Amino acid sequence: MAGTITYTMVKPEAVAAGHTGHILGMITDAGFRIVGLKKLHLSAEQAGEFYEVHKERPFYGELVEYMSGAPIVAAILEKENAVEDYRTLIGATNPADAAEGTIRKRFAKSIGENAVHGSDSDENAQIEANFFFSRFERF
Repeated sequence: MAGTITYTMVKPEAVAAGHTGHILGMITDAGFRIVGLKKLHLSAEQAGEFYEVHKERPFYGELVEYMSGAPIVAAILEKENAVEDYRTLIGATNPADAAEGTIRKRFAKSIGENAVHGSDSDENAQIEANFFFSRFERF
């Protein structure tokens, strides 16, 4: 059975450009319920820990610097089949390849500045949600 939550974050460039409200609107219009939401500025240590899975990859340092460079908006989303449905809503990592009507097609600047993060599995959705939200921050 598919999980009922996924984790997302509106990335620094999309927050700075004022797209957070539009992105959250697209999410709720697609039938997701927001069960946790916060705006925060990650430290380099926090960003490094979150992206530790990529530590050996050549882009890791740049990714950590980018994600800790300005505020993000973190959210837990709830819906049946949440991970798969959200990945469909956000579109391909490269906005040039993203389908019309997706978040990344509308708001991403590039592969690197792709507006939003979305969990890639039910397991990672739980891990990522737990990284950012305590049980007291979920409603």
